[in-house]
Amino acid sequence: MKETLKLWNPWWLYAKVPESKKRIARPETVDGIIKLLNIKEIICITGVRRCGKSTVLYQVIDHLVENGINPMSILYFNLDEPFEDKSIRILDRIFENYIEINNPAGRKYIFLDEIQNIENWEKWLKKYYDLYDRDIKFIITGSNSTMLSDKLSSLLTGRLISKTVYPLSFKEYLAFIGFELKDTDVQKSEVIHHFLNYLNNGGFPEVVLEMDVDINHMRLKEYFDSILLRDIVVGKNIRESSKLIELANYSLTNISALLSYMKISKTIGLSVSSIKEYLLYLEQAYLIYQLNFFSYSIKTSLAIQKPRKIYCIDNGLRNAASFKFSPDEGKLAENITFIELKRRRLDVYYWKGRRGVDFVVRNKDNSLTGVNVTYSDVIGEREIKALLEFKENFQERVSELILITRNVEKTENGITYVPVWKWLLESGE
Repeated sequence: MKETLKLWNPWWLYAKVPESKKRIARPETVDGIIKLLNIKEIICITGVRRCGKSTVLYQVIDHLVENGINPMSILYFNLDEPFEDKSIRILDRIFENYIEINNPAGRKYIFLDEIQNIENWEKWLKKYYDLYDRDIKFIITGSNSTMLSDKLSSLLTGRLISKTVYPLSFKEYLAFIGFELKDTDVQKSEVIHHFLNYLNNGGFPEVVLEMDVDINHMRLKEYFDSILLRDIVVGKNIRESSKLIELANYSLTNISALLSYMKISKTIGLSVSSIKEYLLYLEQAYLIYQLNFFSYSIKTSLAIQKPRKIYCIDNGLRNAASFKFSPDEGKLAENITFIELKRRRLDVYYWKGRRGVDFVVRNKDNSLTGVNVTYSDVIGEREIKALLEFKENFQERVSELILITRNVEKTENGITYVPVWKWLLESGE
C-alpha cells in the first residue's frame, strides 16, 4: 500500500504535479471547484466515465501546490483500480498508511477518485468528516448519480456539495486543439470549421486529442460498452443485458424525439416497468437524460402519460453507438444545445401545444425562456409559430424567445436568432 500511495502522489517527491497528469487546462470547469476548497463541506464531483474527472482533480491539486500548500498534505488515490478488497477497510488502510508516511501538520486534502466502487464509502466518509472537522478537506469523484441518492443525502446532509463535470464545452474544445479565439466575427470561418468537428465527434478529451478517426470510433465504442457493462450490467446485476444494450442503442438513435414508455416497450420487447428501470440506470450512469414536459404543476410535468425526450451526454458517443443511416445534424445540434443548457446548470423542460418548443428554461426568478433549435439558414414558419404560441400561452412569464440556427443572426418579432456555434461560446452567466 505504501508503494502504491507513493506512485499515485508524485508531488510528495517532486513538489509539483507532472505535466502528463495535468494535461490541458480546463479553467471553466476547474475554477468552480477551486472556489469550494476553503469551505468545510465535502466536494463531490460526478460525471460520465472518461469525461476528464481525474485530470480535473490533478489540476486542482496543481493549484494547491502552486499556491503554497505543502505537497505532503495532499493525498490522491484512484479507487477504480481492480483491488480485491472493495470493502470499507481499504479506505482505512489508505488513510492509515498515508499518515504513517507523511503525518503532515495542519489541514489535509484527500482526493478519492471513483469512490463509488467501495462498499459503504459514505459511512466511512461521514465518520472521518465528523471526526476531523476542518483538519481534512475531502474531494471525491464518481461516475454514477446514485452517489447523490436519498441514502447518501440522509447520511451526508449538510456535509456535501456536488459538482458535475461534462465532456468538453465548445470553448474548452477550442483550447484543447490549440485554437486561440480572439474575435468570432473575424475568425468565423475557422470557428465554424472546428464547430462541425465538435458537432459530430463530441468532446471527450481523449477523442479530441486523437486525430485518427478509426481509433476514436473504437475508443467511443469502448466507452459505451464500459458504461453499460461496468456501471449497469454488473453494478445493477442485470440479467437481460442484451435488452439493455438494445434499449441504449434505440435511445441514442432517437435523441430529441418524443418517446413514450409504451412505444419503447413495444419496440424493444420489454415491460413498461423494465423500460422505466433501465432508462433510469442509463440516466444514473450519465449516458442519457430524460427531458420532461413543462408545466407549473410538478404533477403534470412528471405525469406518466406525457412522453419524454431523450438526449445523450456526447454527440461523438451517440454517433458511435447509435444506428443511423443518414446525416442528422439537426438532431446533433439540438442534443449539443441541451447538454450546454445542463452544463450551465439550468432547469430545462420541453413544451408542446399545437406545435412544440424544444426547450423551456425555468429561470431563478420563475420567468421562462423558450428555445427552439433549427440547424438551417432557411427558417421554417413552424419554428417561429411554436415560440409565439408558447409566449401566448404563458404571456408575461416569458422573458425571452431564442431561435438557435445554423448561421442566421438577427432579432425579429421578439425572437433572438443566434447561430448555434456562437451561442455555445456565450458565457451562460
